[in-house]
Amino acid sequence: MGTRFQSFLLVFLLSCLILISAASCERKGDGTIRIGLKKRKLDRSNRLASQLFLKNRGSWSPKDYFRLNDANADMVPLKNYLDAQYYGDITIGTPPQKFTVIFDTGSSNLWIPSTKCYLSVACYFHSKYKASQSSSYRKNGKPASIRYGTGAISGYFSNDDVKVGDIVVKEQEFIEATTEPGITFLLAKFDGILGLGFKEISVGNSTPVWYNMVEKGLVKDPVFSFWLNRNPQDQEGGEIVFGGVDPKHFKGEHTYVPVTHKGYWQFDMGDLQIAGKPTGYCAKGCSAIADSGTSLLTGPSTVITMINHAIGAQGIVSRECKAVVDQYGKTMLNSLLAQEDPKKVCSQIGVCAYDGTHSVSMGIQSVVDDETSGLLNQAMCSACEMAAVWMESELTQNQTQERILAYAAELCNHIPTKNQQSAVDCERVSSMPIVSFSIGGRTFDLSPQDYIFKIGEGVESQCTSGFTAMDIPPPRGPLWILGDIFMGPYHTVFDYGKARVGFAKAA
Repeated sequence: MGTRFQSFLLVFLLSCLILISAASCERKGDGTIRIGLKKRKLDRSNRLASQLFLKNRGSWSPKDYFRLNDANADMVPLKNYLDAQYYGDITIGTPPQKFTVIFDTGSSNLWIPSTKCYLSVACYFHSKYKASQSSSYRKNGKPASIRYGTGAISGYFSNDDVKVGDIVVKEQEFIEATTEPGITFLLAKFDGILGLGFKEISVGNSTPVWYNMVEKGLVKDPVFSFWLNRNPQDQEGGEIVFGGVDPKHFKGEHTYVPVTHKGYWQFDMGDLQIAGKPTGYCAKGCSAIADSGTSLLTGPSTVITMINHAIGAQGIVSRECKAVVDQYGKTMLNSLLAQEDPKKVCSQIGVCAYDGTHSVSMGIQSVVDDETSGLLNQAMCSACEMAAVWMESELTQNQTQERILAYAAELCNHIPTKNQQSAVDCERVSSMPIVSFSIGGRTFDLSPQDYIFKIGEGVESQCTSGFTAMDIPPPRGPLWILGDIFMGPYHTVFDYGKARVGFAKAA
C-alpha cells in the first residue's frame, strides 16, 4: 500500500511540475515563445526599503546615466530595482538550475548570484548558480563590475547553457555575481537581471542573450514584446513574447518610432500635456526610453513639478525658486512677451550664463572662493530655468500677468525631491488629471489609476505618485524614462530588426 501511494504521489508531483511549466512557458504554432511574468504585490516594507535606497545614493550624478564601458567597471542606468513589479523564470546549466529574473530593457547583461558569493548577505536569500553542478559549464573568469550609487555588483564572467522558455542558448556568457549591494537586492523578489538592451551598453562587451537568440536563429522574427497585466486582482502578471507579438495582448495598431540612439531603447517624443494643457517643455522635442526594469516614470524636474502641482503631490519648498520669481518674475515675463527664447531669459537677467544651446550656472563659469556661494548660484539658475518654462506655458494659454506670476510662485512649493516619489491624497485620485505623452504623432493618455501607486485600503491606505524627477543634461537630455506605468497601459513592441519601438493600447 505504501509503495503504491509513493508511486501515485510521484506521478502526481510530476504532473504538477509539467502543468506549472506549461503555464509559465509556451511555444505557439506561430513560432513565438511566451514567458509568463509574475507580479509582485506592492507592500509597505518594499516601499520603505525603496525610499531608503533612494535617500542614500547621493554619490550618483545624472551624467553617469549614460556612461558606457570603462575598463573593468561599467555604469548601467541607476534604477531602483526594488520598484520593479514584474519578473519571470529562466534556467542555467545542465541539469537546469532555476532563477527568477527581471527582463530589463534598460540594461544588457545577464547576471546571477554565484555560489561563491560569501560575504554579501543578499546572496543568502536568493538562488545561487553552482558551476560545479553543471556539465555544460565553461570557465571564463573575465572580471566584471557594475557600479551603482550605493555599491557595486562584482564578480566574473562564466559560460553555460541558458534556457528561456524552451529556447536554449548554448554557451551564453553571463556574470556570476560574488558581491551584491545590501538593501537593494536583499529584499528583492528576484535573483538576477536579464538585460534586453543593445550591446553598446553591455558590461565587458558581452553578447546579450537576446542577440544570441536572433543570431542563432532561435526565434522566428527579431522582435520581442511585453504585455503587463495591471489588474491587481489577477494572479497572472503578464507575458513577454520572444519572436513576435500576440494579437490578444493589444487593441488597434501599434505606433512605431525609430530608435535614435542604440544602447537603450531610446526614441524621440513630443510635448507632454496635463489635463489637455501643453507644458511646452518638450514642444521642440525630448528623448525617451522604454524601460521594463522600473515601475516608475521619470522626467525633468521642471515638468514633474507641474504634474506635482496638478495632482496635489507634496514636494519641497524652494526658497531659491521663490526668490527668483519675486525678484525677476516681471522682467522674465517681459522678455517672454517680447518673444525671447526661454532658454536665454535667465542669462539675460544675469542668473545664468548661456553656452549657445542652454543655460549653465554662473557659479560654474566663474571662480568662487565660497563653495556655498557656488551651490547657491547653481540652485538659482536651475530655479530660473524652471520658472521660465512655467511662465511660457501659461503665456500660451493667454493667462494674465498676475495669474502667471502666482502660478510660478505656487509651483515653487511642489518641486520634487530628486529621484524620489511624492505622497498624494488617496481621496483625490479619482479627480486627478489625465497626463498625455505625444509619441510618433499620437497621444498616449495616462489616467491617475495608471500613475498612482496605492498600498492598503481604507484609513490605512497610502498613495504615492509614480512620477519621479531626474535631470539629464544636454546633449543627451532632456530625457524621459517610461517604465511599467507606461508599458502597462500600452503594449510595447521592441523591434530589433528594424530598430524601432511600438506602442498600442493594451488588451
